[in-house]
Amino acid sequence: MDSVNVTALMQAIGARARAAAAELAFAPPDAKRNALHAAADAIQTAQGAILTANTEDVAAAQERGISGAFLDRLVLNADRIAGITDALRDIADQDDPVGQVIAEWDRPNGLHIRRVRTPLGVVGVIYESRPNVTADAGALCLKAGNAVILRGGSESAKSSAAIHACLQTGLRAAGLPEDAIQLIPTQDREAVTEMLRMTGVIDVIVPRGGKGLVGLVQREARVPVFAHLEGINHVYVDAAADPAMAEAVVVNAKARRVGVCGAAECLLIDDGYAHAPALVAALQQAGVEVRAEGDLASLPQVVPATAEDFGHEFLAPIIAVKRVAGVDGAIDHIRRFGSGHTEAVVTENPAVVARFFQRLDSAILLHNASTQFADGGEFGMGGEIGIATGKMHARGPVGAEQLTSFKYLVSGQGTIRP
Repeated sequence: MDSVNVTALMQAIGARARAAAAELAFAPPDAKRNALHAAADAIQTAQGAILTANTEDVAAAQERGISGAFLDRLVLNADRIAGITDALRDIADQDDPVGQVIAEWDRPNGLHIRRVRTPLGVVGVIYESRPNVTADAGALCLKAGNAVILRGGSESAKSSAAIHACLQTGLRAAGLPEDAIQLIPTQDREAVTEMLRMTGVIDVIVPRGGKGLVGLVQREARVPVFAHLEGINHVYVDAAADPAMAEAVVVNAKARRVGVCGAAECLLIDDGYAHAPALVAALQQAGVEVRAEGDLASLPQVVPATAEDFGHEFLAPIIAVKRVAGVDGAIDHIRRFGSGHTEAVVTENPAVVARFFQRLDSAILLHNASTQFADGGEFGMGGEIGIATGKMHARGPVGAEQLTSFKYLVSGQGTIRP
């Protein structure tokens, strides 16, 4: 498909999305709920076909030499299909954000003012290897009354198409426009370029993928972007940390799933923490390669860290480790090397927690909990489009509520301004 055809294709998709968004803005909550439950039913029914499509995607990816975390994000199985359907049902059963009153007040002149949630309009989502994003993004945008244009990566094309077909089954069952959730049918890269230029059609772009994709979108987009940058996440173990808790949190933060954006990539250990060798050994026993500096580099099987290991998103069973001078040392390191995604502190000292929470400005800060909780589903949002690391509009997990804007509704009684 040449660039002229891609341009025409995207213009047609955009026009249909705008028309669908106009209907969705006032769609009854029950219709959206029913659409998502019907989509979940359709995915359960089509599980075999979805897994077959995914097997073909995975085989093609392996032939191209794709492995590691990227391949793990691509793979679907029965448990992950169940996770997709559970997320759809969770999103379906949430309170509808559209029309919610955020605040209201009365003015001395008799005006009553309400600030209420309203859909953004049309959302464009560009993502790479995660076929589950097809379902999460489609469901969250629908719940928030938005039309969505999905552009998945070539490596997950068949899986995403199979899931998208189920979402459209749900829309038809609920009497909602099928154009509410559109999947771009070409892998031509020009389609991405066109999306980034579609001012007046797409209201916001959400990139979900690696640093290269997000950087491209941020550089080239002419529409607003909810940026999901690297997950260079830190865990700081304070001198006052409980050793058993520290071991459990750190191992889970790194080793539960190494390829997700919430995985810890750097462990910072207070100079006063007496159990650092045991913590390093626990990571190694979990299959993690430890790259450390200072006295920790002399521990058995530890790889001496280089400067490049800090501030690096491994997305692999590798973690950078260093000692720091208390919570202020940890804060200084995170400010220098972090990506503003997620940081955790393990301590029993409330003053340390207060300082860590007050002086760091990452999107998510945790106390005595694994960074792997950086997930919209774990936040009770049912799912997420991504973790927004910027500071404008949406920040942290982007769920249905974050995919709304607001408007002011002002009532008077013949009120005039003097």
